[in-house]
Amino acid sequence: MKPNTHKPLFLLLLIITFGFSVFAENTKNEQEGFNPTPQILHHIADSYEWHLWGKTSIPLPVILYTDGKLDFFMSSEFNHGKEKVIIDDRVYKIDEHHHIIEENNKPILNLSITKNVASMFLSVILLLFIMIKTSKSYKNKNKAPKGIQSFLEPVILFVRDDIIKSNIGPKHEKYTMFLLTVFFFILINNLLGLTPGAANVTGNISVTFVLSVFTFVTITVSANKGYWKHLVKPPGTPLPLLPIMIPIEIFGVFTKPFALMIRLFANITAGHIIIFSLISLIFVASNNGENAIAGWSVAPISVMFVLFIFLIEILVAFLQAYIFTLLSAVFIGLAVKEEDH
Repeated sequence: MKPNTHKPLFLLLLIITFGFSVFAENTKNEQEGFNPTPQILHHIADSYEWHLWGKTSIPLPVILYTDGKLDFFMSSEFNHGKEKVIIDDRVYKIDEHHHIIEENNKPILNLSITKNVASMFLSVILLLFIMIKTSKSYKNKNKAPKGIQSFLEPVILFVRDDIIKSNIGPKHEKYTMFLLTVFFFILINNLLGLTPGAANVTGNISVTFVLSVFTFVTITVSANKGYWKHLVKPPGTPLPLLPIMIPIEIFGVFTKPFALMIRLFANITAGHIIIFSLISLIFVASNNGENAIAGWSVAPISVMFVLFIFLIEILVAFLQAYIFTLLSAVFIGLAVKEEDH
């Protein structure tokens, strides 16, 4: 039986990737101690280029609608934010918050393909490829499931039967495709986010906000009369308490999707910060290479903790996709549930 070398190699690649990035940053200011904060914030933030390591990046399309005109160019023209891009009378630059602005304060409609957007396109293509490949395998019903089908089939059945059907009830088929798509979209982006150089899509609050809005709209559109009746007259509530309970119930309509948004964002972001913080301990201890012995002394402990947290993050990737889908199904089920007579 061959030993499983994939996880150590993956971790080594992660450390090397981070190390090159750290070295490139430190060469700018050798006199100061190593500060991991910019690297960590850079990793979890969105960007107009896909940074790989050091000064190696993949430029992405910048699409701006300004003053009635559509401008298109690659992010490499900004030269990592150091240069301005001049098109006719429009002057674009990146401010200290890493936002593109027009120097003459002209309003901008930003349609650029950022790192997170590009990663979402990649995850959608990957999701379509996996699902189409799986569906084709069902053409021959006499063959036993194998390959990716043997992995996905029990997952799909689990999500459909144990999450969607059990929480929504007889009307579950109407929402099955939506919730399955949400589950696998979150799962794939969670797993892609753990690879070196990848985008932190589900750790971006804009993405989790849109996902929660989809759930909120689904609940609002699907809700029956009983759901709205319970908001204005909660069953079993004494009449004097109605002025207190009605605002609480209405407030609860908005806190449900808000909780979905914050839970996914916070858990994914926290995992990335912890991993990079533990790796940073090596460079902090070595003091930018001035004390190599201290760095090598901390490295084994740091690597073990990173490996442990990384394995937990794989579990969290599945767990957060499960929780988001489960709570969405529960909220939809409450909205479409028929009143008992």
